Amino acid sequence: MTEPIRLAKRVAELRACSRREAEQFIAGGWVRVDGIVIEEPQFRVTDQRIEIDPRANLAQAEPVTLLLHKPPGYLTIEGDKPASQLLTPTTLWAEDLSGLRPLKKHFAQLTLCAPLETDASGLVVFTQDWRVARKLTEDAATLEHEVIVEVAGELAPNGLKRLNRGIPYHGKTPPAIKVSWQNETRLRVALKGAQPGQIAHLCEAVGLQVLSMKRIRLGRVPLGKLPPGQWRYLYEDERF
Repeated sequence: MTEPIRLAKRVAELRACSRREAEQFIAGGWVRVDGIVIEEPQFRVTDQRIEIDPRANLAQAEPVTLLLHKPPGYLTIEGDKPASQLLTPTTLWAEDLSGLRPLKKHFAQLTLCAPLETDASGLVVFTQDWRVARKLTEDAATLEHEVIVEVAGELAPNGLKRLNRGIPYHGKTPPAIKVSWQNETRLRVALKGAQPGQIAHLCEAVGLQVLSMKRIRLGRVPLGKLPPGQWRYLYEDERF
């Protein structure tokens, strides 16, 4: 009986490549064992049929960024109902245009950027790419958040002007803010360096109570038609 060996070793022999490249092909979902995709390089094989997809491309090994439409009630911090639990292959948006296939490794070592309040919905970013994480962290103070805010109550006199001038929050006035009515009950707020709790504070300062919030844009990346509870990949030509 043939002694079992690691799949990565067998792929390296068949592909005439390095062991590291073989591991990347396997983790990239390009290798089948008896017709079944195996993503674990350490998987043991003997005389099974090994197939390497002729379209195998190590570009799949690049770190990914996932854009989630978080519904209300999910946490963007550790807790009993984290938004990250919505990131599964089955919740990938059917209209995703990235051309990427969801792999196990795409859901590992993700960094949450620009969190949302638990009761808020909208665009949330999870990334493996240190460049994206650095951009959303180092430029957080100048990154613009666009949010649709459903409100109740009566707006104070000159309340809209006060909002657009900027109302201090934790001792700091927003560097830039644009507020307008979308309809009779919804405000559209574009705010740089938005912090959790800040929009509710601004609304309360002018006599309004926040009923719901939905972030529809972060920097230059829009939420678009992405349905609640689903996610897509950040496309190559998109920049925050």
